[in-house]
Amino acid sequence: MTRYIIPIGVLYLFFSCSNKEETIHPTEEKIIESVYASGIIKSKNQYQVYSTTNAIIKEVFVTEGDIVKKGDPLFQLSDEKALLNKSSANIAAEYTTPLYNADKLAELKLDIETAKARMENDASLLDKQRNLWNEGIGTKNELQQRELNYSNSSNNYNAAQLRFNQIEKQLKLQAKQSKTNIAIANSNTNDFIIKSEFNGKIYSILKKKGEMASTITPIALIGASNSFIIEMQVDEYDITNIQLGQKIIVSMDSYKEQVFEAMLTKINPSMNAQTKSFTVEAIFNHPPTSLFPNLTTEANIIIHIKEHALTIPRSYLLNNEFVILANKERRKVIIGLKDYQKVEILKGLSLQDEIVKPAQ
Repeated sequence: MTRYIIPIGVLYLFFSCSNKEETIHPTEEKIIESVYASGIIKSKNQYQVYSTTNAIIKEVFVTEGDIVKKGDPLFQLSDEKALLNKSSANIAAEYTTPLYNADKLAELKLDIETAKARMENDASLLDKQRNLWNEGIGTKNELQQRELNYSNSSNNYNAAQLRFNQIEKQLKLQAKQSKTNIAIANSNTNDFIIKSEFNGKIYSILKKKGEMASTITPIALIGASNSFIIEMQVDEYDITNIQLGQKIIVSMDSYKEQVFEAMLTKINPSMNAQTKSFTVEAIFNHPPTSLFPNLTTEANIIIHIKEHALTIPRSYLLNNEFVILANKERRKVIIGLKDYQKVEILKGLSLQDEIVKPAQ
């Protein structure tokens, strides 16, 4: 077995070097405080297309990459049941039209005229019988019979008029109901033609012809063709530092080693209870040449910038309020802005002070 003898002086030198404390002096430099946010690229007005009913896709009118306008048809769903309902509504509507019911109304009018003629005749006979009675001719029974005949014919006339008015109102009501049913049937038929809600570009077709479309699964993705936003998530701890108009530095895996500037344009005031974060939006000041929905981004939202600040590395700060000087003095400091590497010292240190990195 080979043995190595190391001189004691060499061992002392080795341990002295390995235990040497790291010291620095504060520096004066620019410091930027920012809030980190992760997010994705979205096209403006981007939305997922859903079916309003569960049905088989009968036809797909667009392909990925197509430019569409608001109202353009995208999908045709199987609508046999809706067509049958529409046909039934149209048939029912025909039975309420004035032309279809002309004979019925004419018959009712004829009944009115007949009842009126009989009433007028009974009125004339009653008048004559009363004149005879006044001259002492005829019997009390004959007069009462004439009065009864007139009363009956008058009631029949009024009943005929009432029956005509009721049938006429009923037909008008049925006609209105039929129009409503036709409108509903047409609306249901339109539900089977899915149209674009905005001018934009077809980014993704998620269902094919012959597949089932449902109300809970998207069938396409549409958005603006040349206008994009950055949608980011900000932790609830940082949201109070966020304001509209703040500058944002954005990086993307699609553009490695490049950074882009953006501006904060929207803050969603409602927090996501599950992720404990807020959704914010930004737009590029000068967007990249090519962008696509759902590209991932990392962003730093600039909170404060100070051109001349006394700074030290954050690793030299102890408990966020103390530093250790080279003479082992533990000194309290007041800190200001912070980034991921440095922290501003507002009070407690100068450029001449030498500080020691605390043991990890």
